[in-house]
Amino acid sequence: MAHFIVEGGHQLKGEIQPQGAKNEALQIISAVLLTPEEVVIDNIPDIQDVNKLIDLLADMGVKVKRETRSRCSFRADDVNLDFLKGEDFKNKAAHLRGSIMILGPLLARFGVGYMPKPGGDKIGRRRLDTHFLGFKMLGATFNYDAGDSFYSVEAPKEGLKGTYMLLDEASVTGTANVVMAACLAEGKTIIYNAACEPYLQQLCKMINRMGGKISGIGSNLITIEGVEKLGGCAHEMLPDMIEIGSFIGLAAMTQSEITIKNCKIPELGVIPNVFKRLGIQMEFRGDDIFVPAQDHYEIDTFIDGSILTISDAPWPGFTPDLLSIVLVVATQAKGSVLIHQKMFESRLFFVDKLIDMGAQIILCDPHRASVIGIDRAYALRGIKMTSPDIRAGVSLLIAALSAEGSSTIYAIDQIDRGYQNIDQRLNKIGANIVRVS
Repeated sequence: MAHFIVEGGHQLKGEIQPQGAKNEALQIISAVLLTPEEVVIDNIPDIQDVNKLIDLLADMGVKVKRETRSRCSFRADDVNLDFLKGEDFKNKAAHLRGSIMILGPLLARFGVGYMPKPGGDKIGRRRLDTHFLGFKMLGATFNYDAGDSFYSVEAPKEGLKGTYMLLDEASVTGTANVVMAACLAEGKTIIYNAACEPYLQQLCKMINRMGGKISGIGSNLITIEGVEKLGGCAHEMLPDMIEIGSFIGLAAMTQSEITIKNCKIPELGVIPNVFKRLGIQMEFRGDDIFVPAQDHYEIDTFIDGSILTISDAPWPGFTPDLLSIVLVVATQAKGSVLIHQKMFESRLFFVDKLIDMGAQIILCDPHRASVIGIDRAYALRGIKMTSPDIRAGVSLLIAALSAEGSSTIYAIDQIDRGYQNIDQRLNKIGANIVRVS
């Protein structure tokens, strides 16, 4: 089994460039199916989940030209819909949760879409109701074959029809899928309780450059005027905000001086402020974030002096993907914090590894963990551990880099799914991570 051997205790120093946004990439790359014309995408992260999606599109007949590892052109002018009914498609799509994003554009342009039950992180229930309820409100017929774990959607002969809908939850991928389906539907679609994450905003702006008519971008009320067809465009992805937050936390935990380059700071929302409430210093230098080496950092309290709670919420709230990082960083802070993971009931189940490393954490229930910071009274100790999901995996890597001695992290394919050559990039600024295949 591939694993990392991590020698802890090294201070890092230097500049690091965040990759393109993984969560944006899965939406944007799926959107190339909306048009037969060429779409050129820049700043694509070179990670497993994204590369698997690109390969899946190529298998469907999309012409893919990799100009560089981060720049691709796509032309979906000869999509093979029969491939979607075969075993090869079922096997490949089932191992990629992001494959759900092809349903909206397939339904919009071709009137049909097929999808096996997608995989992904084991972080609790991740229901797909919002996607399919939205498609049904546009007029599509939905079917789920429980025996085969296979979904299918089909538009009526007269095509999808715009409508008003109130989403049952502000799902980012659900909103994106419905937006892609609605942009070629007849008439007007109004989506209330829409997600408004920067990645969703990027998708809407891209569709508008393709000839779509979407307004209300950035709010939770999106209006879509359906058009008959969409054309090609060029698009550049945002830097990955989860990587940026991970690097801020890494700098604090390892007492390192790191400059995170080209962060698109206005798109980060509350992320910098949450890390500042943990006591982490940072400076904005143009579009770069400079994190100085800190011997100590102290967790803030609420105004009345009560213990700080950090919880996740739909945008513009704090992203759930960074709660694992915040939890790890808090272990070496001065003070206490309650981490409240509202959205996924299994995402905190990696804290047993941190406790084994010497962290002071009480797992209150599947959603809440109380962290008592030890203020560097002693270093965490290196252990052997397994990465349960992408974000927990990087959190454990950060803990290992700050620990005393050597750590071994197994199942690093989970980390590779979301972080591009993370070992090589961190080694360049002073880390000691050995990849063993």
